[in-house]
Amino acid sequence: MTKDQKVVAIQEIKDLLQDAKVVYVADLEGLNAAKSSDFRRQAFKQNIKVKVVKNTLLQKAMEQIEGVDYSEMFDTFKGNSALMVAETANAPAKLIKDFRKKDEKPALKSAFVQETFYVGDNNLDALVSIKSREEMIGEIIGLLQSPIQRVVSALQNKPETVEAKAEEAAAPAVEETPAEAAPEAPAAESTDETPAAE
Repeated sequence: MTKDQKVVAIQEIKDLLQDAKVVYVADLEGLNAAKSSDFRRQAFKQNIKVKVVKNTLLQKAMEQIEGVDYSEMFDTFKGNSALMVAETANAPAKLIKDFRKKDEKPALKSAFVQETFYVGDNNLDALVSIKSREEMIGEIIGLLQSPIQRVVSALQNKPETVEAKAEEAAAPAVEETPAEAAPEAPAAESTDETPAAE
């Protein structure tokens, strides 16, 4: 690889890593061409970018990224390395785990997810169980909606009782009106009777 080719390769890696929030480095060594292309196909379907990289170039690219110190991952850059970049925190981990149902590989080398570093394949289960931003937002919305749904359902069940209470409140008012009119009626009768008596 010429110096110019290395510069281009480093730039390509940097472009992938720029603003990336979910970065995995996996070992795909041992996957034959068919399995490797199947892995890439599955990754593409899940919006995961996969790039097989040289360890030295990956390290150089990571060193040039501002804002994130990837140095915790550097010790894992041995042998065959595939860079995986995704939007969803647990998507690459799920893909690796699903693929491993049939094979020993791919293996997780290291990952940078939600501003935390995970080093070693033993962290795969922890990464799989990380909730994505969308899942967390969905849960929060669900939690926020449940009290609102209770209030709404309570209000939807209340109209009968509210109407009944309104009728009860209106009923005494109707009864009071004739009661008030009743004393006036005898007074009117007495005035009528008085001239009759005269």
